Amino acid sequence: MDETATDEGAAVSTGRRRTPLLLAIAVFVYAVDLGSKLLVVEKLEYHAPVPVLGTWLELRVVRNSGAAFGLGGAMTLVFTLIAAAVAVAIVRLARRLHSAPWAIALGLLLGGALGNLTDRVFRAPGGLRGAVVDFLAVRDFSVMNLADWAIVVGGVLIVYCSFRGWELGGAGGTTGGASAGAARP
Repeated sequence: MDETATDEGAAVSTGRRRTPLLLAIAVFVYAVDLGSKLLVVEKLEYHAPVPVLGTWLELRVVRNSGAAFGLGGAMTLVFTLIAAAVAVAIVRLARRLHSAPWAIALGLLLGGALGNLTDRVFRAPGGLRGAVVDFLAVRDFSVMNLADWAIVVGGVLIVYCSFRGWELGGAGGTTGGASAGAARP
C-alpha cells in the first residue's frame, strides 16, 4: 500500500511518485486548451459573441498580448519567459513529488502555462510575442481561456495545500517527509 492516513485524515504518500499524475493532468489540460482555441478561432473569430448563460457568460474571441485582464500588453516577451520558467520549475519539482494534491495542482499549472506559452510562441505576431487566444467572457469582468482557468484553479490548490501543511514529499508531511510517516524523496 502506498498511502496511510494521518490524524487529520489526509493521505500521506509512503513511496510512490506522483509524476505520472502530474503529467497526465498537464497533457489533458494542454490538449483541451489547444483544441478549444483551435475550434473557437476557426468557428467564432470575427463573429458576434455567442451567449452561453445569457450575458453572464459568452464566447467572444479576443487576442490578448498582455497578462490577465489585458494588463501589460507591452510586456509579452516577459510573460513568455515567465511561463517557460514556471514550466521548467514544475518539471524539476516533479522528481520530489509524492503528494497527489500537489500533483493535481502542479499539473493544472503546467498544462495552463504550456497552453498559453504555445500561443506566445506560435501565434502572430511571432517572435515569442504572440497574442493568447481568450474566449470565455464573464460578464465584462474578464475574457479568459481554459489554460487561464487551469492556472487559477492550480494556484488556488497550491495555496490550499500550503495552508494545510501538505508538502511535495507527502500530503501531510514536511518537505523532507519526516513528519506524519511521509516518505523521504
